[in-house]
Amino acid sequence: MTPQRPSQITVAVAGNPNAGKTTIFNNLTGAHQHVGNYPGVTVEWTEGFFKRGDLDLKIVDLPGTYSLTAFSEEELVARDYLLHHAPDVIINVVDSSNLERNLFLTTELLEIGVPVVLVLNMSDVAARYGHRIDIIRLAKRLGVLVVPAVGHQNEGTEEIIEAVVQLVAHNSDLPRPVRACKISSPSPGATQAAKQAANPGSVVYETKIEEAIDRISEQLPETPYQRWLATKLLDGDEEALKEIPDTNARAIVQAEAAAFNEDCDGKPDTVLAQGRYTFISEVCGLVSHRVGTNNTSRSDRIDRVVMHPFWGVPIFLVMMYMVFTATFTLGNPGMNLIESGFNWLGQTLSGLWPEGSESALRSMIVEGIIGGVGGVMIFLPNIVLLFMAIAILEGTGYMVRAAFVMDRFMSKVGLHGKSFIPLLIGFGCTVPAIMATRTLETRRDRLITMMVLPLMSCGARLPIYALMIPAFFAPKWQGPVLWIIYVVGIVLALVVARLLRATIFKGENTPFLMELPPYRIPTARSLLVQMWTRAWLYAQKAGTVILGASVLLWVLTFYPKPPSDYVLPTGFDKTNTEATANLSFSELEDPHLIQAAELSYSFAGRAGRMLEPVIAPLGFDWRIGTALIGAVAAKEVFVAQMGVVFAVGEADETSGDLRSQLQSRYSPLVGLCIMLFALIATPCIATFAITRSESGSLWWAVAQSWGLTLLAWVVTFAVFKTGTLLGLGNLIGG
Repeated sequence: MTPQRPSQITVAVAGNPNAGKTTIFNNLTGAHQHVGNYPGVTVEWTEGFFKRGDLDLKIVDLPGTYSLTAFSEEELVARDYLLHHAPDVIINVVDSSNLERNLFLTTELLEIGVPVVLVLNMSDVAARYGHRIDIIRLAKRLGVLVVPAVGHQNEGTEEIIEAVVQLVAHNSDLPRPVRACKISSPSPGATQAAKQAANPGSVVYETKIEEAIDRISEQLPETPYQRWLATKLLDGDEEALKEIPDTNARAIVQAEAAAFNEDCDGKPDTVLAQGRYTFISEVCGLVSHRVGTNNTSRSDRIDRVVMHPFWGVPIFLVMMYMVFTATFTLGNPGMNLIESGFNWLGQTLSGLWPEGSESALRSMIVEGIIGGVGGVMIFLPNIVLLFMAIAILEGTGYMVRAAFVMDRFMSKVGLHGKSFIPLLIGFGCTVPAIMATRTLETRRDRLITMMVLPLMSCGARLPIYALMIPAFFAPKWQGPVLWIIYVVGIVLALVVARLLRATIFKGENTPFLMELPPYRIPTARSLLVQMWTRAWLYAQKAGTVILGASVLLWVLTFYPKPPSDYVLPTGFDKTNTEATANLSFSELEDPHLIQAAELSYSFAGRAGRMLEPVIAPLGFDWRIGTALIGAVAAKEVFVAQMGVVFAVGEADETSGDLRSQLQSRYSPLVGLCIMLFALIATPCIATFAITRSESGSLWWAVAQSWGLTLLAWVVTFAVFKTGTLLGLGNLIGG
């Protein structure tokens, strides 16, 4: 009787980083993808779907990994899915031009009991380098289906699908999760020859290692990946111990692993890896050979320039400048268009109410919802251009070179080489910069980079600097002061990163495994799919999360309304002097003074007055405190909030009236302290929301916000007190 083929199957795509795995995945699924975080962690994975006849296929693009050890979170995600989610087939994508390195992961995949389709990607590059691979012999030697492919040209996609369908049909009579290409498995105690015959793709070690594997296997529950699990337990893999429910069996296994560790002089991982590489070398020697001359490849010639000990860093900086320019200069027209659209929408909706009328609903919709969401969505062109640029750099193979060039310096301050890219982007906007940390492989590196990114002075702070610097500093000092502000942010970011690495994220540095793929031209389809996916994610995550926060901020600044007999605090008479006229709210006629009074009485205004004892040591009063609270929504809101507080109308960075008010009340030292505090203190809501989303934890977003605010207080206090003691308050005023 012919077995019934299942109507829906799950296919996992696994492979080394830079092997073209994602390109193969995009070729299979097109735009039918869903990106999200793996349950319980922040490692990103992608699901795609397509239909072949009556067969529905779900394709899961697992994180790129060199092995299935418990070394990084990405490796844990990949192996957890393969072991416990029981995919029907694994598509193992390898780089044909670097077969020996890529087959390490393949040997592990062949031991976990799931059918494997081995995709020899970049076959054109391998042929160009003179590599010849005997596909038939390789298929027989490993006991798998082998498909050559050229991912960036969409070659081999149909053959991959047919191989998957063939494996499903062959294994459809087996119950899940016991489907496997080879049903038979060697029993403990079998000879090496018998083990090799039972599973031609299995690594067979020397006798003493095989005996240790057999002894551990006897203590393990029956699973398709029993042999693989035994090798991991010998290697001292702590995560593998969780697979043993029986306490006594676990103790026996730990004793065996300890004895094996002693026999290997404390290097069981090296001994087991040597066994795998011995097997891999034998396979490669059998199926692969090289023809032609050993001419220097095009990639090698390019690398001599872009990875030069001296020129490598300047070239990288030029490349990043191009990315920065494309992201924030070319994106300006799109930003202006979206901003104009939201402004038009707000004005149109405002027109639905009678002129001059006050309405809480109108204010909430226009100022809270449209203003809040619009303030985040205007960065959508930046997101599109940013990830397009990153996709191009990754697709061409340059990104991994850039990481190599910068890693030596960045590692000294506790950052990964790739961290330099998000830090550079942070000078434009922190939100896309935090999203760019996805290019970092480990969670530790991503979190450290996220924590310090707000210290890069983003474009939203420029209105604050443009207001304060001309107000307080003479022309000859304006350039140096602005430069000092940016340098302070950079230095603080490096210092904080070093402290985080030495404390919270203490531990050995992650080995920087560097595999340089050949240079290639990415496909337009792959770039467009990545661009669209990231843009949609940004619209979903940032745009919707910010909505609730914006409405909350609106409530804090809009309510409660002052009663008619409310006596204004000092500084709210029509001349804005410190002498109070004891004016009541009902006596006010100027709409700007009314707005300022309402702000003073609101929750945000009261919070500003409550903050005054805390910020007074910094030279700040309640007005500055209220504006700082408003700046939580967006840094540039600080300028408008200061204008409302001083009742000078719709203030902007060129408002001479507001600058005059500031000059009359504060010293240049206070102006400098305001800029320092705005630079360092709690990031905007959009940054808080994206940190919460990208870190996968509210705790990290809160820690970032409060930690930076505390740091801002300490630094500003030190600067203000030092400047006061040295009598520098008015020394450089203009």
